[in-house]
Amino acid sequence: MLYIVGIGPGSRDLMTQEALAVIAKTDIIVGYSTYIRIIRDLIKDKEIVSTGMRGEVARCQKAIEIAQTGKDVAIVSSGDAGIYGMAGLALELASKAGAKIDIKVVPGVTASIGAAAALGAPLMNDFCHISLSDLMTPWEVITKRVDAAASADFVICLYNPRSKGRPNNLREALNIILKYKSADTVVGIGKDVARPKEIEKITTIKDLDEEDVDMTTIVIIGNKNTYVADGRMITPRGYTL
Repeated sequence: MLYIVGIGPGSRDLMTQEALAVIAKTDIIVGYSTYIRIIRDLIKDKEIVSTGMRGEVARCQKAIEIAQTGKDVAIVSSGDAGIYGMAGLALELASKAGAKIDIKVVPGVTASIGAAAALGAPLMNDFCHISLSDLMTPWEVITKRVDAAASADFVICLYNPRSKGRPNNLREALNIILKYKSADTVVGIGKDVARPKEIEKITTIKDLDEEDVDMTTIVIIGNKNTYVADGRMITPRGYTL
């Protein structure tokens, strides 16, 4: 059996009971070295297969190979394995290889959900996720998606918003968003969500300090009705009050 497990954003409290149970009963754990460190105390003396950044294909292939021997193996992703995680890649590779194995995807809490809870209730109406990383998706495609989401006034959750290699992607995305949304639109920032140095901040598009944002940050841009009350970011669902 191959388990594809979302371990949440970083805190044991935000791991699902199913994820904890699968990790406990599975003897072989495959994952990115950073994620392995997060769950190190859970895996103790289990066999570990770990690789560094950008080793996703190799990790998935190794997990599939192990599962084909009849052993139970879990490949772990931060957040939810099906949201920018390992689930899609593992399923694609298993299908293309014709692997005759059982596969189970175990959901987890993704960064936007964890950050939203810490910030208030910004995702109460329609929202979308957009990654600003152009490593696998052309920037032209990303900007079209940002434009469409902003024009439809979605609450927009920006993943991978800014890095040393892509310092201007967030600013370019915000410039597109400003074609449709006010500069006073409420923005929530969640950095290192559910980890020891977690930071939450509520600001606006015009006052957002891009230096606060990096690859461990989720940026949540409100819709035209999003507001701040008692230090919490709120997007109304539409109830008559």
